[in-house]
Amino acid sequence: MVGAFSFSTTAPEKLQDKYDVVIVGSGATGLTCALQAHELGLQPLVVEKMAKIGGNTNRASSGMNAAETNVQLQHGIVDSFAEFYQETYHGGGYLNDPQLLRYFSTHAVLALDWLSAHGIELSDLTLTGGMSKKRAHRPASTAPIGAFLIQGLLQALQQQKIPLVTETTVTRLLRSTSGATQGVEVKFADGTKKTLHSKVVVLATGGFGASKELLQKYRPDLLGYRTTNHAGATGDGLRLAHQVGAELMQMNLIQVHPTVQQDNPHAFLIGEAVRGEGALLVSKGKRFVNELDTRRIVSNQIAALPEKSAYLVFDQQVRERVKAIDFYLKIGLVVTASSIAELAQKVGFEAAKLEETVKTWNQAVERGLDPQFGRTTGFGNGLTTAPYYAIHVAPAVHYTMGGIHINEKTQVLDGNGDVIPGLLAAGEVAGGLHGNNRIGGNSIAETIVFGRQAGQQAKVFTEQG
Repeated sequence: MVGAFSFSTTAPEKLQDKYDVVIVGSGATGLTCALQAHELGLQPLVVEKMAKIGGNTNRASSGMNAAETNVQLQHGIVDSFAEFYQETYHGGGYLNDPQLLRYFSTHAVLALDWLSAHGIELSDLTLTGGMSKKRAHRPASTAPIGAFLIQGLLQALQQQKIPLVTETTVTRLLRSTSGATQGVEVKFADGTKKTLHSKVVVLATGGFGASKELLQKYRPDLLGYRTTNHAGATGDGLRLAHQVGAELMQMNLIQVHPTVQQDNPHAFLIGEAVRGEGALLVSKGKRFVNELDTRRIVSNQIAALPEKSAYLVFDQQVRERVKAIDFYLKIGLVVTASSIAELAQKVGFEAAKLEETVKTWNQAVERGLDPQFGRTTGFGNGLTTAPYYAIHVAPAVHYTMGGIHINEKTQVLDGNGDVIPGLLAAGEVAGGLHGNNRIGGNSIAETIVFGRQAGQQAKVFTEQG
């Protein structure tokens, strides 16, 4: 069930023995791949180990980055592929795979058009850290993009009668004596197993941000951090690929997200759009960072504070521009006040300090210049409209930039750089695109860009076979 839309999954006993392509994972990458493959005449099957469809995509809130789009032009924004490429490359510490990044930066606009052709319209824009222009496309309602995408893609899958089975774990990849992919072995919730034959297998299983075992192996320094990931993000696709000789790359590059509300048993990511629309990060009543610097830098600045946490401070205008804030309010994550002084009192700041901080910020907005921290984007209209709000945030493990080594065709490579025939990977399970820091809004774009590419390359491979 996604929102008000009910999707009918396939019963295990109704599965066939053979499909053209088996797609492992039901996040936006897997659903996009299935739909694209079906449109190219293939018979796909989506296999999901969890009971719930959508994976980490369900938790995405900000938007989908793309450059040179009609939506940008309608908002008076002139952008270029070159700027998109360069800012992503710079944001990733120049460790991004240039071929992946080049394909990504030039195909995101096509992915946006493809979504639109399926009735999934992203016609509003917001800003994310590390980007100089509004590239994060989102629904006109400003609703969180993740659940919006999953619902739209599931509706398309249901219309095309594309099978999707849940609570089904892929236990191993099947290969011929020549090394070509032949399908998968799966285990159902009742413990029974089945062999599913296919010419192509696509791994779209997401990252490993919820795996203590893999964090211990690659980044033990992060074991004490909480995670924004859903419980199923445990690196299954990495293990499956590694077992057949795939190379894993940049596994130590793990992103910590700076703004996560952690005062409850469940950690809630506070989307970057909140800062992109004008929110401030405040400690003891004062700003301490350019709020829209890269996630790595902002996270490090919060971690360096004595309390290792901070408050997001914003007003009613920001709330109206970020629909997700209504959800944060509903579940009790937000402090509300009728004035800045009252807000300061409620969160434990000196009223005069917070009032001076907001006054200085509003002056910076009027001038379009932030002399304190050099923020050049996401000014909004200043914090001038009551009520005022604050959310307590701290860094948490968010995204794993490393993963399976692929090329721009999503083909999986072994340790010698050779293609493993019939095995593709896309989305967070694949490494190389983001370098050492993922820019907000790029992961959703990655799911659609490379989900489509995997579907297209599945078609190419089956024709060659």
